[in-house]
Amino acid sequence: MTQTFSKTMKAVAIDRFGGIETLETQELPIPAVGADEVLVHVEAAGVGVWDPFEREGGFAKEFNIKPVFPLVLGSDGAGTVEAVGPQVKRFKKGDRVYGISFLNPKGGFYAQYAVVKETSLALIPGKLTMPQAAAMAVDAVTAFVGLDTTLGLKNGESLLIFGASGGIGHLAVQFAKRMGARVLAVASGDDGAAFVRGLGADKVVDGHKEDVLAAARQFAPNGLDAVLLTTGGEAAEKSLAALRTGGRVAYPTGVQPVPKERAGIKLQRYDGEYNPPPLDKINRLIDAGPFEVKVARTFTLDQAADAQRSLNDHYLGKLALITK
Repeated sequence: MTQTFSKTMKAVAIDRFGGIETLETQELPIPAVGADEVLVHVEAAGVGVWDPFEREGGFAKEFNIKPVFPLVLGSDGAGTVEAVGPQVKRFKKGDRVYGISFLNPKGGFYAQYAVVKETSLALIPGKLTMPQAAAMAVDAVTAFVGLDTTLGLKNGESLLIFGASGGIGHLAVQFAKRMGARVLAVASGDDGAAFVRGLGADKVVDGHKEDVLAAARQFAPNGLDAVLLTTGGEAAEKSLAALRTGGRVAYPTGVQPVPKERAGIKLQRYDGEYNPPPLDKINRLIDAGPFEVKVARTFTLDQAADAQRSLNDHYLGKLALITK
């Protein structure tokens, strides 16, 4: 396989774990493509709320990984296929793809190129743009696994989604409706509530202003079947009192404070399934009709530090880097 492109790339990498000042734009070698891997010419990268945790060394400690510096961040992204390894069957040069490169020793998507396992990529579904596809991968998997694998959501069930205007939440609302659930969505602020109403939720309440528990009891007088918590806190905790006996709660790892155990309720913490991620199942749900991935703001690769600072701001949906 002859490489006709340059051998180096621009990337945002860290040479040590630490604060936002460790993020540096560097010129790095393009990683080598293994037999079962794909070289992606990255056009956009998601900026996740977990990125600062990775930058500070949290994942390396949690998973006992010895880091290889310089370390390129960016767990999800999208672009076009530049080259494929000899065992790769699903993709060819020029395909528009998105995927997950979580804790990949060859680096992540905060770069002009990324090398990713074939099983961690999928074709971009529907009419999604590169920034939309890039920004949704990890959150789409987290939303889908919460609803499908963890809660086992069934057609006709009543579901409360807490944090419905955020990255995971706004995707979960749309997935849950396609799975046949009745969805009560709790969003943040007037803008969040208006946004989520447009996604097809059966009822939307503003968690900042309205009584979530009263709304839930009105929505499901016999008790909610299930709750997906994408964020924690006092209002989230109170909402669990609206569950019926035998009701289920799921929350992804990282939600703080952790919800308290309740008698008669099945409470489950879960991790997204990133190895391999269920992207084909997600694509089928997305392809079932119009689908919205909200990208609140985009930044250039050189603005990666600004993007990570902006994770602390109020915004709807997701943030993304344009890497071209």
